[in-house]
Amino acid sequence: MRGATHGGDVYAAARESGRDVRDLLDFSASINPLGPSPAARRTIARANELLCHYPDPACWELRQALATFWHRSPEEFLIGNGSTELIHLLPEALRIRHLLVMGPTFSEYASAMARVGGQTSSVMAARADGYRPPLEQVLEDLAKFRNKRNNTNPVDAVMLCNPNSPTGQACDAAMVRKLARQVARLGQWCLVDETFAEYCEQASIVPEELPARTLVLRSFTKFYGLPGLRVGYVVANPRIITRIKSQQPPWSVNMLAQRAAQAALQDSRHSRRSLRFMEQERARLVNGLERLPGCSLFPSAANFLLMELPARLKATRVVSVLRRQGLLIRDCSQVPGLNDRSIRLAVRSRADNDRLVRSLSEILGKSGA
Repeated sequence: MRGATHGGDVYAAARESGRDVRDLLDFSASINPLGPSPAARRTIARANELLCHYPDPACWELRQALATFWHRSPEEFLIGNGSTELIHLLPEALRIRHLLVMGPTFSEYASAMARVGGQTSSVMAARADGYRPPLEQVLEDLAKFRNKRNNTNPVDAVMLCNPNSPTGQACDAAMVRKLARQVARLGQWCLVDETFAEYCEQASIVPEELPARTLVLRSFTKFYGLPGLRVGYVVANPRIITRIKSQQPPWSVNMLAQRAAQAALQDSRHSRRSLRFMEQERARLVNGLERLPGCSLFPSAANFLLMELPARLKATRVVSVLRRQGLLIRDCSQVPGLNDRSIRLAVRSRADNDRLVRSLSEILGKSGA
């Protein structure tokens, strides 16, 4: 599989352009445009007393808060240094050697498998379907594996990002649970990455009992606006949590991250505000982008939009032009399953979004698109 770079590297962009980080508009990383909650900010501001002790290796208070929030046992949660750390722990902890992913999707799943010498296969969503994750096709493929004469299956686990990145499409929770049950019957793991699910909780499978051999990944990076602190978590059966924990380095999650995440989780007022803002501003940005000539926009349930540029206009060129202007967007031209005109745009503030649309309009005008 071809590699893909991550967004959000504002420091490299600042060094390259000679700008201050604060002078860049980062549409390449999909972070809550309202920022961290006021409660999280207050926690960070008075955190001096946390610096003179080692972090709590059990992340006890944050797990208690998550247990209350989700009405689950605290033993069902493991906190990680961002969900990316947990993704990289899973192949070794669960002895996964062949992972089936639904693409186009996040590159770290394949990277985690490569680190342990494992294999990654893909079932690609169709552009004609708006890149809707192909759950039905995966179910058919799993049934074929089950019907093999030797009754063996070379796939150890199935990975679904829901809503998916970079396409933004979300799957129905009932369909995801159906997939998870089928995967469990075959003795495989079902891994569901819900990093963006706060924006469409109806698609989440966490509120109900998880099917056997199912794990759900969550993050405080996107919706809660804490990318610099690196905190995520996995929800699973306590026995599975113990297996993953055994692979985790000690003191993986710093104390500031633990406390800020707990404060953010409990700030329901900021959460409601963030959802209202995203619903309104995403629709407004879609309206502006749809007016750009020759561009194709795909449905999204997350805080970003996948867009195809007009024919003859490559993503690398547009990314480069915008970068020189201090606007960073995600180049998706190297994501397996997408084409060389694919870009991903985060939804930011109203003023930022208007500037992006104006800049894209100017580029398209000069290119004759």
